Amino acid sequence: MSVVSEGGAATALQVLRRLDTGPRGLTEAEAAARLADAGENTPPLPGTASWPLRCARALRDPFTAVLLTLGLVSAAVASWGTAVVILALVAVSCGLRAAGEHRADRSLAALRDLVAGTATVLRRTGTGTEPRAREVPVAELVPGDVVRLGPGDLVPADVRLLRARGLTVHQAVLTGESAPVAKAAAEVPDADGPADAGPFQKPYLCFQGSGVASGSATAVVVATGERTRFAAAQSAAGGRRAASAFDRSVHGISWVLIRFMLLTPPLVLMANAALRGRGLETLPFAVAVAVGLTPEMLPVIVTTCLARAAALLARTHRVVVRRLPALHDLGAVDVLCLDKTGTLTQDRPVVERALGTDGQDDPEVLRWAAVGAWWTLQLAELPAADALDEALLTAAGPVGEDHDGIGAVPFDPGRRTATAVVAGRLGTHVLVTKGAVEDVLDRCDLDPAERRRHLALAAREAGAGLRVLAVATAEAPARTRPYTAADEHGLTFRGLVTFRDALAPGAAEALLGLTGLGITVRVLTGDHPATAARACRDLGLDVARVTVAGDPLDVDAGVVARCTPEDKARIVSGLRAAGHTVGFLGDGVNDIPALRAADVGIAPRTAVDLARETADVVLAEKDLGAIGHAVTAGRHSSANIASYLRVTLSSNLGNVIAMLCAGLLLPFLPMLPAQVLVQNLCFDAAQLAFAHDRPGPAALRRPTVLRPRAFLRFITGFGVLNAIADLATFGVLALALRGPDALDDQAVFHSAWFTENLLTQALVMFLLRGGTRSGPVGRAAVALAAVGLLFPPSPLGAALGMTGLPPVYPLLLAVVLALYALALRAVRARHDRRRP
Repeated sequence: MSVVSEGGAATALQVLRRLDTGPRGLTEAEAAARLADAGENTPPLPGTASWPLRCARALRDPFTAVLLTLGLVSAAVASWGTAVVILALVAVSCGLRAAGEHRADRSLAALRDLVAGTATVLRRTGTGTEPRAREVPVAELVPGDVVRLGPGDLVPADVRLLRARGLTVHQAVLTGESAPVAKAAAEVPDADGPADAGPFQKPYLCFQGSGVASGSATAVVVATGERTRFAAAQSAAGGRRAASAFDRSVHGISWVLIRFMLLTPPLVLMANAALRGRGLETLPFAVAVAVGLTPEMLPVIVTTCLARAAALLARTHRVVVRRLPALHDLGAVDVLCLDKTGTLTQDRPVVERALGTDGQDDPEVLRWAAVGAWWTLQLAELPAADALDEALLTAAGPVGEDHDGIGAVPFDPGRRTATAVVAGRLGTHVLVTKGAVEDVLDRCDLDPAERRRHLALAAREAGAGLRVLAVATAEAPARTRPYTAADEHGLTFRGLVTFRDALAPGAAEALLGLTGLGITVRVLTGDHPATAARACRDLGLDVARVTVAGDPLDVDAGVVARCTPEDKARIVSGLRAAGHTVGFLGDGVNDIPALRAADVGIAPRTAVDLARETADVVLAEKDLGAIGHAVTAGRHSSANIASYLRVTLSSNLGNVIAMLCAGLLLPFLPMLPAQVLVQNLCFDAAQLAFAHDRPGPAALRRPTVLRPRAFLRFITGFGVLNAIADLATFGVLALALRGPDALDDQAVFHSAWFTENLLTQALVMFLLRGGTRSGPVGRAAVALAAVGLLFPPSPLGAALGMTGLPPVYPLLLAVVLALYALALRAVRARHDRRRP
């Protein structure tokens, strides 16, 4: 039952009757029965996927699906060795990805346990006993429970206020409003406001997920669990998210290769049938050539790179990567969108200046404001210093101790002022009033010109992005009768105190680090444009262009103010449409549309549950520095994946072109299918070194994006160069091999080309990877070259139909490889100069 949905305008008494409860709360037995009936007060969260489902989801990766298809085709043509190897690679890749996601879910569960909360509820042991306030887990609240709320509490369920005193709540996680909203225990429907006002505007209703900023209240729970507005907002935020940068790039490269692989077997079969009269007997060779074009190790290397980096982030920086490809997306991010409050600034103000009536610095204004804050806090019935009071006392110290307190009129959201009364000169009291500028000036004796001048001064300070508090005093004869709001008149205006947002520790350094990584920060906030721009300037962030949500989209705007949740998602989508890879940091239900719209969504562990579940990356703390570490880890992994793709695809394409040409020119197959498989296995095993490589510093200084067209140009250029080297080797063999026995010549040809292929692949690994020349890839290249030289004359080589090479061949091959290495260096240098 949800009173909110059934007409929240009912009086408090009607709500209590409808819920069959009272202001003294439920008994323990009643609460237990309702808990069994209504269920726990927890929002619906996505379930944990089973291991088979995780593995099945890994098959959606295009390369993995292609490998699976090739493995099945190899089995269909009885090429069992190829089929077993390929299917084993598919199984390893799926297992690694499923294990990485499982570790991420366990880490996220551990973080979620850190934010489990309790609520203060009135419960009775029996029908005739007195209620007792006690703490219970939020999950055990039921409709009809009476709860108490105080400053700093999270509203644990949807509630109807029974009593409230100076209550303001933050509803940002639900509505995006940055300022606290005043609430009151209104008893009449007239308090609803406009007829079209939504439930969040009703002053007597508070909702799960919001937080108490100031004041206190007693309320009755009207909805829990899936029946809360919080749960409804989660459901509304659902939907399939758009493809990320990783998905787009990998799918683009995949389809280019798939087209090549689909064309290769038919071309081989038709060419051999037309020119050499060989038909279906060349089908295993055609499949082997198609497999040779495929980067078989890509799923394993991608998963290994990302899983290692994700495990390191979780261990060293407490950053949980829930979706492994999101780590690549982080490496590609060039725009990071975030809110101001809680990320760039803390949730508290600090005093900037105290200005007298002439607009000049006046410490007396700060002193009187602090005196008022001190005694308002000391004499309040329910002490609860708000953020401005805390800032005043921090700046001025306990100056209130120099005065004797007489009374206090606490802050009220309706009149927007608070007054403290202290002892003055003999026989007098001094009223110290502070609050909103317009309301304080209305209570001062000022002529219209003075009032306009003070308002202009306040407007100037507010236009500079500062919050402004007015201070006024009045001296009155001492009395014993209590002071009320009616005594706030005839005041003497003292001046203004201005506040700025306290900057988050380390935010300036973190922003500088993100800028150094080539990332542009965009601030999307619900605050006033001037306030947001001021905080950004204080942090050294470029805010030359500030816009307001609702204006035409400006992808170059540094700050977009007055943002609603829909505005944030629209801006993120617009940035992506403009070609940017976008990260979004958010923590509320109102941030979920933007988290889904971004290439990579980031949330702190203190975020609401669904925001954490929606995010791809979860931070232990809301720390921009941790994002910088995650971006670097993503670029590290992406650079290794990109190096693997450049090396493998260019080498494979060159080998395939050379094999197709040789197959048409030779009276026999240029290599036997088993020899092609062993060659691929040796090359693939060497490629595993890329998962452990250390890219050069240049690769970490800018976003790493896998662009299909750029890759196609790269692999085509270097692939053709590789094919020329292979065909040059073919020419050398044609001239050098003049043995009397054709079969011997065929065996020598297979052995020589096997050796040349592995040596050229080792050169490609060494020269195309970029970065430093030492490390695991260099050692793997040396090992691959050694295999190419030693395998043919070995017993294993003999079993595959290979033999030792004539003494003259290594010399001729050395000349070809030297020329190839020089050409490779020259083309690589030209490519690097042309790359932006």
